[in-house]
Order: sequence, then C-alpha cells, then structure tokens
Amino acid sequence: MASQERPPGASVPPDTAGGQGSFFDDAPAAAKPAAKGKAKTVPAAEHPAGLRQLGAAMPPEVYLGTSSWAFSGWNGIVYGAKASESLLSREGLPAYSSHPLLNSVSLDRTFYAPLTAEQYAHYAGQVPAGFRFVVKAPNLVTDAVLREDRGVPAGPNPSFLDPVLATDHFVTPCLEGLGTKAGPLVFQFSPLPPEILADPAGWVARLSAFLAALPPLPASRGHEQPFYAVEFRDPQVVTPRMMKMLAEQGVRYCVAIHARMPSAARQMQAVAATGPGPLVVRWSLLAGQRYEAAKARFSPFDKIQVEDPETRRVLAEAARAAHAAGQPAWIVANNKAEGSAPLTLELLAREIAARLAPPG
Repeated sequence: MASQERPPGASVPPDTAGGQGSFFDDAPAAAKPAAKGKAKTVPAAEHPAGLRQLGAAMPPEVYLGTSSWAFSGWNGIVYGAKASESLLSREGLPAYSSHPLLNSVSLDRTFYAPLTAEQYAHYAGQVPAGFRFVVKAPNLVTDAVLREDRGVPAGPNPSFLDPVLATDHFVTPCLEGLGTKAGPLVFQFSPLPPEILADPAGWVARLSAFLAALPPLPASRGHEQPFYAVEFRDPQVVTPRMMKMLAEQGVRYCVAIHARMPSAARQMQAVAATGPGPLVVRWSLLAGQRYEAAKARFSPFDKIQVEDPETRRVLAEAARAAHAAGQPAWIVANNKAEGSAPLTLELLAREIAARLAPPG
C-alpha cells in the first residue's frame, strides 16, 4: 500500500500569460489510544515515556501521519510484533493510531482504485475519535492521460476532471464511510501533458469549473469537517492566478515536497497567497531522488538514513504559525523522505514542540 509516483510527463516553459509568472520561475520546465471494542490483531510497540510526553505536548489540531501504514519494517517503532504487510494493511490501524504522535494517516490506495463507503467505514472503525484521514482522490479523475503499466501515456483520459465521477466514486463514499474522521481530500494531479501546460489560463478555468461542481466542502470549516486540497507535479502551474482561484473556491494548496517541485520554503509563498486556512503538506520524496531508487535505498524503512533538516525546520515553523493562527495543520511523511516516516515525524514533532514551548 505504499504511495507510488508516476513517471514524469512532458512540460513547457512557465506561465507568462497576462504577466502571471510561476511562483517558481527558475524551476525546470521538466525535471493515542486504539478504538474501543476492537481486538488488537497487531500489537502496538512499547512507546517510551519521552515519546508519550512529546505526544501529549502536541496540539490536537496538528495532525501528523504517514503515507499508508503497512510496513513490516516498522516493527518496534509502530508495531509490537512482526507482521506481514497484508495483515498490517487489514488490521494494523488500531496499533498505528495508538502511537503517541500519529493522529492521521494518508489513504493512498484510493489513488489507484475507488473504495466503497463500507471500506472507508472499516478504516474509520479502527481508529479513535479525533483521528483524521487524508484521502487521495482516484487518478481516474486527476490524471489527464491514460497510462500503460509502466506509466507511459497511452492517450487522453476521457474521465479527467469529471465532477460526477469524482462525486460518485470518491467524495460521497468517503464522506459516508469516514464521517467526521475525514480530513483533507487531496486531488493530486499527475504531470500534465504539454497541451494543457501551454494554456495556463485555460487550465485554471477548467480546474475552477471542476472544483465548483463538487459538493461544497469549504476549507474554512476544516476544523470539524473535510475539505478539498490540490497538489501539483508541475511547478509552473503554481501561479498567483491559480492561488487566487483556489482561495475563491475555498480549496487549499497542498505543499508537495517532491523531487519535481521546489523546496518547502518556496512553496510556502503559494500557501500564503491563498490566505488563511488549514495547512496541508505531503512530504513525499527526498530531493534529487526517483521514487523507485529511494524505495530500494531506504527499505525496510526502519531508520533515518538521509536527514533533511531544512525541510524539517520549514515545516515546524509552518505548523507553529498555523497553530498560532488558529488553523489545523496536516503533515504527512513518506518513508522515501528520510528513510522512515514515523521517525521523520518524531524529529519533526520535537521541533514543533520546541517552538510552542514557552521561553525557559
């Protein structure tokens, strides 16, 4: 169930129409306790007192989670016994959600195939109250092209930006199954084809019409209900025009920490341009790495292998600022960021807690 990235698509120079340059003009054009009443098939790890104290120090609306949870290498970190990834996928969430820091998780499998309301409800029943899921929309509606098995484009996708399909196969079953445990619903757009990138104003208009046709879930109510966020893999589409449209639609920009995108610090410019609202970050991939290379390098994801202190500093400050502004924050980490997502989040939580602690 690990999150996977598609091979990069072609791209064109940054948006220059109407003076709307990209925020990233020099970017390359192509380059807690478990739910009651549930038997613990998978035991939780024994968490030291210091980690429990750190969890208690974190504000409840700072949501930290990982991209999926079915990793056998997390034995001793999240889980208390060795278990297969298939068992962890089915029954690991109660143990996962008992970790002192993990009050969210990204449902990444939904990117590849829609789930039913019953499947969502099964996940919701495995976690405690206050836990909020990040859910990825299916690429059925977020990928502009159909792809062969290895990700090679095979023609236009007729379901791209279809609001009826998105509503019927994603939004409605997600809300029915997860209820108040649904958090950000993320539309991650795979690399766009050249003909879309060549018409930046047209792309903003198409995306705006799609978002407007979905059931309303304004980010202003993100404290208590789900809301929409969009994530891009083409830095040149992140323009003031795009950010203005997202703000008008009540949709949040999802910071994508990924080899195809600029640094977290630079993407915070785009977050600021959308005005006040929840912070949504997906820390997916170490800079300069490809997904499969990082997966092979870092497996079995049981330790930090390459630290990224600058990204951690930026995200800790962003979480502090969101909390100070009374806004919830979601930060999802992938194993391919530093080597082990739960350990990345532990390091991040320590920096957040240090910024929230009173002087002295």
